[in-house]
This record gives sequence, structure tokens and C-alpha cells, in this order.
Amino acid sequence: MTVFILENVPPNVRGELSRWMIEPAAGVFVGTLSAMVRDRLWEMVKKKAGEDGRAVLLYKTNTEQGFYAKTLGVLKRRIEDFEGLQLVRTCK
Repeated sequence: MTVFILENVPPNVRGELSRWMIEPAAGVFVGTLSAMVRDRLWEMVKKKAGEDGRAVLLYKTNTEQGFYAKTLGVLKRRIEDFEGLQLVRTCK
């Protein structure tokens, strides 16, 4: 399963994601994607998000936690790697 969480991105970015995934809540996209499609959508989000856009990508993978997270933009919470575990740090 793959989850995209988007904030402050242009409407066309959300439109692109809605072709591949469902949007159960505003800016939250959920779907089952191949790694190639997921990576291409992430590149599209990074390219089109703009200066103020923010995004989080979560996807299932073979790690100790069972998932991996990527972020884009200035977020109030930052994902940090501690010896292979991804933890969330709250930023001021």
C-alpha cells in the first residue's frame, strides 16, 4: 500500500494522483502501486509542488518497521533515521 499526503500543492498535482489512487480525505491519497509508478508519481509531486508545497510519501517495504517514509518541503514534523529506524521529530 502507498499513501501520499499533500498540502499546499496545485490542483493539477492532486488530479494526477487521483488517476492512480483514491482520495479518502482532502490531500490524502491511498492506493496499491508498483514501485515504478510510485517513484514516478513522487518525482512528479517534487517537480510540481512549488516552493510552498509539502508532501509525505509512505509505502510498504521490507524494513524492520515494514514501511518507508519520504518528505518534501518544510514540515512541522521531520522524519529522521536512527540506526535504520525512521522516527518523527517535531520542529519548532
